[in-house]
Amino acid sequence: MSNATQRSKSKIIILALILLLPGFLYIAVNRLGSNEYVSLPVFGEKRLSGEMKRNWGREYPDTIFHTLSPIAFKDQHGQRIVFPAGDTSVTVAHLFYTKDVSFSNLMLESVHALATRFQSNPKIHFYSISVDPEESRDSIQAATRSFKNINSKQWTLAYHPEQNIFSYAKDQLLIDAMIDPSDSTRFLISNQLVLIDSRKRIRGFYDISQKGEVDRLEDEVKLLMVEEIRNRPLKLEQK
Repeated sequence: MSNATQRSKSKIIILALILLLPGFLYIAVNRLGSNEYVSLPVFGEKRLSGEMKRNWGREYPDTIFHTLSPIAFKDQHGQRIVFPAGDTSVTVAHLFYTKDVSFSNLMLESVHALATRFQSNPKIHFYSISVDPEESRDSIQAATRSFKNINSKQWTLAYHPEQNIFSYAKDQLLIDAMIDPSDSTRFLISNQLVLIDSRKRIRGFYDISQKGEVDRLEDEVKLLMVEEIRNRPLKLEQK
């Protein structure tokens, strides 16, 4: 075989590889590869529905996760509101009461700082929920007077729930709250902030008494927002 013939065959083989290799790689990636994203866990009871779902051409078992039931409150203006808000992508919530000068104050200060940092994003909402049945609009406003421009920061101070707040905290938010057995005018409340996604699923707990937890919450709010944006086309497709 002449050198010219060998060179011609080599060129044909190289050209064929150039044309076919992208197709082989595409098939291999779709069959063997997968897109891996950092994702936050989903907390609470979960069970399989018995159905299958499809995502990017792959089927997987449908899981039913713990989701928050809606509950109505009054806000800092005395208006009726529903928690969690239906038009919010990411929610951060915690318990407090205005007579508590320890963890409640610390949590309010932390939430104020977070709400200030995220105030340009209307898809992130913060809820401070009072467990005190004697709470009023005046006591709420007096306790938060030092925090400026609360409304512009998508921050709601909620009180007067339309159902038992202690049961709701335990069964829905998965955090503790109860009347102090030694003093019925005081309350024992969780010192955790709760992160909730747009599907009303709990995605994180953050102990305000531990160093670095507020920073971790801030990072995971951003991570959850990326997840929400990434899943939005899928939500639209499923409607």
